Formats: sequence, structure tokens, C-alpha cells
Amino acid sequence: MTLFDYKIIAALIIFLLSAAFALYPLKKKRAPRHTESVELGEALASGIFLGAALFHMLPDAIELFGRLYDNLTYPLPEAIAVLGYLLMLLLERFSSGSMITSSRNAVPYVLAIVLIIHALTEGAALGIGSTLPETLMLFIAIIAHKGSESFALCVTLLRHQLPYRRIFLVVIFFSLMTPVGISLGAAIHQFTFSRSGEWAAAVFNAFAAGTFLYISTLHHIHFHQHSRDTQGLLEYLSLAAGVAAMGLIALWT
Repeated sequence: MTLFDYKIIAALIIFLLSAAFALYPLKKKRAPRHTESVELGEALASGIFLGAALFHMLPDAIELFGRLYDNLTYPLPEAIAVLGYLLMLLLERFSSGSMITSSRNAVPYVLAIVLIIHALTEGAALGIGSTLPETLMLFIAIIAHKGSESFALCVTLLRHQLPYRRIFLVVIFFSLMTPVGISLGAAIHQFTFSRSGEWAAAVFNAFAAGTFLYISTLHHIHFHQHSRDTQGLLEYLSLAAGVAAMGLIALWT
């Protein structure tokens, strides 16, 4: 099978997993247990995203911009990455309700937007991958946290007492976003031989690097604060293992 075939299979698996995990609390009308093993898996995913941003996406963006603009002196890839980082920070501030004063009902919808953008970005990152090891590691990272994200979204919508039909439509739309991102990324990868394709790949890699940096640092710290030193240490080691894995892949690709 070709790399494109693997990406299609990954997109199908991610959609089915995301939809199943999202619809379960809708059926049961309750939240599932958030176990320590799930938290360790999310820490590993954060490490993989951090490594992907620093070892693959940002360096690829710098290389592509260097080919596109011979005399470029401004750190454009880094600036685009900062924009991605700040956008995710802004959206998550909205979703937490800290910047919403007029209507509490807006919170679940803003949370859905944050998760949808995140899903689309990580899917495109997988789709644009140029090697099987890199694609496989991103697939593992997405699988490791996709279930908990789907759970969180559906439970939040349930807690805000949205109509079941609307919740169903939102979670299905969310489940589709990563496969859509994979398709977009794969399309960009197929057309990188053209100047416009290289430009799109450069901008996306830089922007995705910024969003991945946020997801793997501030976002992870915000949702994983523990009073128990042992659990915190295990999560740190899991995160470090994810970074190390992406660093090793960078040596081979």
C-alpha cells in the first residue's frame, strides 16, 4: 500500500473512534471515568505533538520558505507559528468562560469551535506527512487523546442541556474534522511540486507548529495538574517519551 492509502485508513479509524466515544455519553447520559491510564496516554500525545512541532513542522516550514524566498530575512515561519499559538490561547480563553460575560450559553459552542479547529489542524498535520514513521506517530498521538476530547465535548454539551439532536450533529461534525484535515493535508502534500503548493505547505506547517506548541504545553498543563507527585512524574516521563520518539524519527527522515 502507498502512504496515501495508509492515511485514508487512518482517517476512517479516527472517525469511527471519535464518533463512538462521543456518542457513548449521549446514549448513557453520563460522563465516563477519566482514568490515570487515559491521562498518561494524553501526556504521551502531548509529547508527540511537541516533538512534531519542533523536529518536523517548524523546520519544514523554514526550509520551504527559504526555497520560496531567497532573500527572506524576517523570521516569517516563526511569526506564523506565534499566530497559531496565540489563536489557540484566545479560543481557549473564550471556551473557559473567562472572557464571556454576556451569555453562559455561548461556552459549549466556543469549546466546540476550539476542538474542531484542533481536530482539523492535527488531521492536516497527519495528511501532509511525507514519511510512514512520521504519519504513524501522529496517528498514535491523535488516537491517544481523541476519545477523551470526544467525551469532553459531548459531556459539556449535555451539561448545558442542549437538544439531543443538536448535540448529535455537533459531535458528528467534530468527528469528521480530523478526516477532513487529513484529506486537505494529503492534497497539499500531493501538490507541493508547484510553487503555490509549497507556499500552502509552508504556511500550514508553521501555523500547525504554533497550535501544537500550545496544545502540548499550556493546554496540557491546564488540564493536568496533580497533587500527587507520582502521577505527575509519570505524566512527565510519558510526555518526554513522546518528544524523544519524534526526535528519533527526525534522525531517520
